[in-house]
Parts: sequence; structure tokens; C-alpha cells
Amino acid sequence: MMPAFDVTRARRETRGCEQLIHFNNAGASLPPIPVADALYGYLHEEEMYGGYEVMARRTVDLDNFYTAAARLLNCSPEEIAFSDSATRAWNTAFYAFDFQPGDRILAGSAEYGSNLVALLHQVKRQGVEVIWVADEASGQIDIKALENLIDDRVKLICLTQVPSGDGMINPAALVGKVAKSAGIPYLLDACQALGQLPVDVDQTGCDLLCGTGRKFLRGPRGTGLLYVRKALIEQLEPNQLNHHAAELISTDHYQLRMDAKRFESWERSCAGQLALGVAIDYALDWGLAAISERIMRLSGILRQKLANIDGVTTADQGVEQCGIVTFFAEQLPAEQLQQQLALRHINTSTVPFSANPISSARRRHPPLLRASLHYYNTTQEIERFVTELKQLL
Repeated sequence: MMPAFDVTRARRETRGCEQLIHFNNAGASLPPIPVADALYGYLHEEEMYGGYEVMARRTVDLDNFYTAAARLLNCSPEEIAFSDSATRAWNTAFYAFDFQPGDRILAGSAEYGSNLVALLHQVKRQGVEVIWVADEASGQIDIKALENLIDDRVKLICLTQVPSGDGMINPAALVGKVAKSAGIPYLLDACQALGQLPVDVDQTGCDLLCGTGRKFLRGPRGTGLLYVRKALIEQLEPNQLNHHAAELISTDHYQLRMDAKRFESWERSCAGQLALGVAIDYALDWGLAAISERIMRLSGILRQKLANIDGVTTADQGVEQCGIVTFFAEQLPAEQLQQQLALRHINTSTVPFSANPISSARRRHPPLLRASLHYYNTTQEIERFVTELKQLL
């Protein structure tokens, strides 16, 4: 049995939660004090001493990002690249594949809208075929259907572990087993999973993984990460290179890096990179299992209470569900609810069509309101949220 979660400490170290109820952690969490102070502190040093000079003397602190991310994912630091967002990380990995006309990409219905744009772009530009794998009745990806689609034309399997607009958790490890058995590269979008679920790249079996700093990891905006399995790094050449990703040997020759940094750009927010490393260390200090257990308990309480409100329907699917809670009400549209709750200092978000377009097109549900909880949220906040919601309805 896990020890009691120290929510008092969590809230003491989160300045913003004193003045509002933040149920928009799937958009961007409130950063904890150590992360915010690390970010502000580094920027202040740049202000006082110069960006290049601070970077040179803070090398060890900046490199902590790679070791922290490797601990988070159970991989080697050489398999980690820094990115300015999960979308950039996903695109960098995806566009490194040399797709040919007739190649197939298998993808789950939970893909994020930005991923869909990139997939359609390769359909248009390269003549690839995107096959959408069927869902089970629960809404999660159908593993049998995935297995039945495997043939020698399939060059990549894509999965979003946790949809942006659904509380479902896709069975990433089962997809990994199918991909490994078939010898097909597997790209996992863990944008909404990192920081609220334990994610181990060996257990999931993914070959590539993207994530962001601003969501459940509680890092700053403009930060993200890419994992590329060592065995795959040498096989992938990014479609855009620079003199950080590749060493310039002479005026007519370059040599690609042998680690995941071949997917990076030299210019980035050093303050953001340092702060993301601090955020990952902070999450690991709490323990991902403990974080996940608390988030699941809180979101379960919220779903139960929403189910008892007349006119409210929860929309989350899946055998296993996470801290993202989506619903709609017969009495008021989601956008109006979000605006009215904001006036009461309660942050939520709506779920646009672009969040999970394939899934949304299949389900045809009304616009949804999304309440996404983190470990620093409380049952008292849930009670107030439900009370305000009832009054609005």
C-alpha cells in the first residue's frame, strides 16, 4: 500500500492553486515553485551575464534534461532529444522516414489533429496510404484488427496513448508487441501520458516517442522531448539538418551525429530545457505510480459525481481511464460552460474537433467540456466545481 499523498506540500509548492481551481492540466499545468524559479533564475542570469556565457557555465545543469528524461522513460540519455513541443518532436521523427508510393501507415483513431495533418501531407506528397485501425466497443484500439492489417506494405505504426479529448488510455504495450513481432517501427504520442502515467519505453515497446513539458510534467511551455530507440537512430535521417545535428567536416561534407541529438536544432530555449529537466526530476521525486494513483482516484470521483447530475453525460471511453474527464450538458453548450466557469475562477477547456478528429467524426457527439485533474487538485475543489456546475445548469 502506498503512503498517503502529501497534497498539502503539493499545493504549498504550487503558487497558482491558491487563487483558482485549475482543471486544465491537459492543456497546461500550473508549474511548481522549483520549476518556475529555475526558469526565472536562468532568464535572469541571461539578462545579467549574456546567453552564450550562461550556457557555457551551466552545461551540467542543461545536460540534466537528458539524464532526467532517460530516467523518466527508462532509456539511455543518448536516445533523447530536446524539442520545443511534442508536435515538433512527432513531426521530426515522422518526416525522417523515407516513405514510398504504396507504403502503408497504420494509425489509431485517437491521433491528434496535428498528427493527422502530417499523415495527410504524406498521402498527398509521397503517395502513402493511411489505414485507420478499428476500435473495440470500449473505444480503445482493437489489437486483433491491428494484427490483421500487418503485411509487408506497412512501414510504420502510430498510436496516441491518451487522446487529447478523451479520458481513455490506449493499450500501448499491446500495440508494441504487435509492432515488435512484425518488425515494424512504432511511433507513440505520449503527450498526455507523460507526467500522469508511468511510461517505460521497454514496456510499451515503442521505437519513437514524443512528449511535451507543459502538460502533466508541469514544465514550461515551448518545451518537449523525443525518444528514438538506439537501433533506429542510424536508420533515420531528419529531413532538415543543421550544424548541431550534423558535424560539418569540410565545405562539402558533413557527418550526422550518432545519437538522438541529430533530431535537434542548436538554437532553443536554454531556460526551458533546464526547467524541463527540473520538472521531470520533480515528478520522479513524487513517484509516477503515486501521481497516477492520485489522479485516477480524483478523476474517478469527478466522473461519479457528474453521472449524478441531470442532463450531464460523460463521454470518456476505454477499459482504463485517466485524469482527463470529458462531458456535455443538455442545458448549456460546452463553450458557454467553460466561459461561465472561468468567471468563477475555475479553469477548464473545450474539446475542439482538431483534438481527435478521426474519433470525433466516428462518434458524432456534441462539443465537449474537458476537466483535467492533477495531483495538486483536491476533493474540495471537485465539490465546488460540481456545485458551480449545477447552479449554471
